[in-house]
Amino acid sequence: MDVARPLHRNRLLASLPADDIALLEAELEPVPLKLRAQLEISDRPIEHVYFIEEGLASTVAVQAHVKRVEIGVVGREGMSGTAVVLANDRSPHTTYMQVAGHGHRIAANEFRKAINASRSLHDVMLKYVQAFMVQTAHGAMANACATLDERLARWILMAHDRVGHETLPLTHELLSLMLGVRRPGVTEALDSFENRGLLALGRGKIVIVDRKGIEQIGGHYYGVAEAEYRRLFG
Repeated sequence: MDVARPLHRNRLLASLPADDIALLEAELEPVPLKLRAQLEISDRPIEHVYFIEEGLASTVAVQAHVKRVEIGVVGREGMSGTAVVLANDRSPHTTYMQVAGHGHRIAANEFRKAINASRSLHDVMLKYVQAFMVQTAHGAMANACATLDERLARWILMAHDRVGHETLPLTHELLSLMLGVRRPGVTEALDSFENRGLLALGRGKIVIVDRKGIEQIGGHYYGVAEAEYRRLFG
């Protein structure tokens, strides 16, 4: 089977063989992904599957429509709508954009047709589901066992991996929501990172100065999910 030329910045789409990308190409629609744009809503039918090319989305577990905790992030390495890959039409989670960008979307019904028509396409998407499950599992471990500094380092590294440049448009309020802690705690941790020369803080943004230093703080809480993605996709 021929390999498609990497016409897409989304790594899943770029990895597909030519025959498989052809099954999707006619139905893929380029879309802007604005800040807070909802890619899927908890317990509602998934209408579209999104392949992000630039930007960052959070998958959030919602409890009683009040408490929200981030369980995973998606960027140019992945997709939304993993429930569709698993032969379902919805999930109890919400996914929305945290960093604006753009990408492509495909109607969920058309995506189902494509993965039903090609075992190899379905296999690639199942591999991504596995990678995402590993990410969420290690996120749970970090939430249960890691210090705030370790969790913050892990989240910044994951955001950097997906956004692809050193300036991250992230506010203290957003980070406190994503980490499930009070804003003063996030501010104190960020100030500590800046004082150690790891970050430069600006209004509504974080600039990564020393990624290696941040990796040292993240320790073993960062890297396992990333290694699994590399094992599955190269």
